Amino acid sequence: MQLNEQVAERRKLKLAVRVAESAEDIRRAQKLRFDVFAGEMGAELSSRAQGIDCDEYDALCDHLIVEDPASGLVVGTYRMLPPDAARRAPSLYSEHEFDLTRLRHIRDNLIEVGRSCVHKDFRSGAVIALLWSGLADYVQKKGGEYLAGCASVSLVDGGHQAVSLYRQLESSHLSPTDWRVFPHLPLPLNRVHDDAAPAPMPPLIKGYLRAGAYICGEPAWDPDFNCADFFMLLPMSRLTGRYNRHFVG
Repeated sequence: MQLNEQVAERRKLKLAVRVAESAEDIRRAQKLRFDVFAGEMGAELSSRAQGIDCDEYDALCDHLIVEDPASGLVVGTYRMLPPDAARRAPSLYSEHEFDLTRLRHIRDNLIEVGRSCVHKDFRSGAVIALLWSGLADYVQKKGGEYLAGCASVSLVDGGHQAVSLYRQLESSHLSPTDWRVFPHLPLPLNRVHDDAAPAPMPPLIKGYLRAGAYICGEPAWDPDFNCADFFMLLPMSRLTGRYNRHFVG
């Protein structure tokens, strides 16, 4: 879907994006995350009994939400850890999965994003475009120079899509070596046959790449979420012209 079509669609749906302003806003985002991660992906969440996805980073992060005013539903969400909050955390969330030693020199200007998901009935270009719009506005206000975080690919197919995707991208979208990260638990790339026809690229990863992001090495295996995580890094100076004009102006 082209950007002008995405704009028309979100206007038709009257979707809106904003940063969460209350505990109730955040809880609605956590409920959406639970429905997607536990309900659809089969993630083993420690907060399952509460019916939400939550962890110790939620209190430190800002939360972006896309709302459907007609139903009151939060239909898309992202959470953002800005540098000032990251300094109060024991580590970046991504450091649970990756060795980020080579990114130390950019940490003070890096906004970590994650926990992105979209309601199953609203998985269209409109919601992704709104999330990107909200992220661009947030990064501008925070003065961040880099956007980074994990983008997930489900392993419900045994890992074929994740391995095929990495093989597609390693020759064209790998970061420079001085921005390379290393998974603590690598996805066993050599144990999965990737000779099937390439699956459609997940919209979130496609959005990152179109904006100018790199993948910073091999994906990590997250057994709790039953997914492969690709570490993505977007230097804001690389934001491609089309996205820069549309989202940043």
